[in-house]
Amino acid sequence: MIIARIISILIGYFAGLFQTGVIYGKIAGTDLRKSGSGNTGTTNSIRVLGWKAGVIVCAGDLLKAVVAIIVVWLLFRHGEGPVKLYMLYAGLGAVLGHDFPFYLKFKGGKGIATTVGVICACNPLMVPICAACFFAAVIPTGFMSLGSLAMCLGFFVQTVLFGVLGPESLLGIPAAFHAEYFIIAAIITGLAFIQHRQNINRLIHGQENKFRPGKK
Repeated sequence: MIIARIISILIGYFAGLFQTGVIYGKIAGTDLRKSGSGNTGTTNSIRVLGWKAGVIVCAGDLLKAVVAIIVVWLLFRHGEGPVKLYMLYAGLGAVLGHDFPFYLKFKGGKGIATTVGVICACNPLMVPICAACFFAAVIPTGFMSLGSLAMCLGFFVQTVLFGVLGPESLLGIPAAFHAEYFIIAAIITGLAFIQHRQNINRLIHGQENKFRPGKK
């Protein structure tokens, strides 16, 4: 149903509008949009406010995707449509809400923690490999941006492999909807690369900053 897809995206988008970094920064007396890299996500929260802030911001950005996806599951679980597909639409909406909040002039975060929430809620079987991709990129280089992009690529590659090579249960939807599922996963992954375009440019030119956490 088209209407189910629209409702799912909207639920996700409004959940994604909860900007954990902005809220926590105000409580701490710091505007993360004007500090460090200017990003309101986990990495800049750790750089500016320390590990406690980073953990809270990460958890908040992750959980808002999980909550949106659970709401969509509760709403459509007894329907005839592919509820797993609707859940991914909710995840896409959450990332869009995080990245492009209308009340902040569509200038939000980069959506990585929110994407992690999507992966955890939609298909937790993908989490170990996504985590391995992240740490395999970050540990030898020190670049959080590279690890984030590697994690998102791991998510997309697994999505395709689960649909092409595995039984229906791996994605949880009929094969007729696999292509649509792939497209949404590709959009979520593409958004991560779009939001990291400046980081990618710095990586190419050897100017990207390595991760150095704050002392708070």
